[in-house]
Amino acid sequence: MTSPQKAEHRPDYPPKTPPPPKRPVEPPRPNEPKHTPTSAARRRVSMANRRGVNWPLEAQPWAPAGAHKRVVKQLRQWGYRPNEEAVGNVVTLMVKAAVGDGGRRVSLHLADQNQQALVLVLSHQPGPTPDATVLPRLAELGASSCGTDSAPDGRRLWALLDL
Repeated sequence: MTSPQKAEHRPDYPPKTPPPPKRPVEPPRPNEPKHTPTSAARRRVSMANRRGVNWPLEAQPWAPAGAHKRVVKQLRQWGYRPNEEAVGNVVTLMVKAAVGDGGRRVSLHLADQNQQALVLVLSHQPGPTPDATVLPRLAELGASSCGTDSAPDGRRLWALLDL
């Protein structure tokens, strides 16, 4: 006798497939660029281990007056009694210089440490020509130290004030 051949068995349900991922797989991030020397690339502004505030301002004729009020008010909140006229003149001159660069906005940064205030103004206008008269005028107005530099992302002007 011959034995009956077994019929091929087919499943009654489809085979299980893995579910699709819940969110798409993120492609690998590019490697961070190697650190370049500060002479080749401009370092970003950073104020660490001290109090600091910043304000974005429109590059308009009224910006210097508003910047003056904000800086004096903030220094009072921090417990200083600044010479309002001296601080105001320095801040006003710096913001006027940044507004004169022709950009659309200006950034004002303020930090304090050891009875001194650092005022930093960024013009955000590519390639401005620094005004050679600003730094001597800042020194005349009472800045204990001041400086400026230009880069493709705008001019950075800073002054250190004794409080």
